[in-house]
Amino acid sequence: MDNLFTLRDFYGKLSLPIPENIGKDIGHFNVFNIAEYRTRLSKGEMRYDRRSYFKISLINGKNRAEYADKVIHIENKALLFASPRIPYNYVPQDEDQSGYFCVFTENFLSKDKSGIILEKLPLFQPGGYPILNISEENYEELEHLFKKIDRELSSDYPFKFDLIRAYVIELLHMGQKLHPVQPVENGKNAAIRITDMFVELLERQFPINTPAQRLLLKTANDFAERLAVHANHLNKVLKETTGSTTTAIIHARIFEEAKILLNNTDWNISEIAFSLGFEEVAHFSNFFKKHAQLSPLKFRSAVKV
Repeated sequence: MDNLFTLRDFYGKLSLPIPENIGKDIGHFNVFNIAEYRTRLSKGEMRYDRRSYFKISLINGKNRAEYADKVIHIENKALLFASPRIPYNYVPQDEDQSGYFCVFTENFLSKDKSGIILEKLPLFQPGGYPILNISEENYEELEHLFKKIDRELSSDYPFKFDLIRAYVIELLHMGQKLHPVQPVENGKNAAIRITDMFVELLERQFPINTPAQRLLLKTANDFAERLAVHANHLNKVLKETTGSTTTAIIHARIFEEAKILLNNTDWNISEIAFSLGFEEVAHFSNFFKKHAQLSPLKFRSAVKV
């Protein structure tokens, strides 16, 4: 299935206890000093996954970030915004890393609490450039803001989260005013990278092990949104690198899984149809017959003879 890197996974990676307020109505928020947690953060390669949380990072160091068909090199100081909608891969390029980052859930900064719809901000939009160049002056100002957040989080002030929420909104507004780092790689390398990421996202959904398991990514638009590219661009890339369209590749993989389930399980046709993402059994039957020239029942009977 499609992997989702949760807050519990995040705290597990840092070997830290899970805070009590995860999942509570207030939403979750925490802030970290990069230098303090540098060793723990570098354990294991961070996979290309969606996170279940938002993240804002103030970075001082040499790093590389991959967002679908974009590769962004950070040579010095930058501000990074990460959204649950867009998976990315972030790789430090040296040991000299410092700065801060904060993680928070959507309900921590929900519209009724902040007046902001996070997913509508350009910083978090698919296809955007969520890594921002900053000057030394910008860095000092942002570092001061992160330090205030860190200090407030440790305080016993009863309304500290309201104050922290205001600081995070200030971070977002500062980010909106800065200019993005432009990607430095495109063309052939980008096409190969986006193809690899598409295949990885597709294959993570398989095998289907139980009737309750269901495909989440079923269409070209589903994959394009997850990869933060336009569906037409994804289709063009896959045609260039594989010779097939996005839809054809998805359908071929679903058809292969359907044959496996018909051959190797005793699930009924409606269970198989549901697990493969079909809302109606008739839709699945038509899909399978188009590819096999047999109905699912006749295919299963022929195999078992």
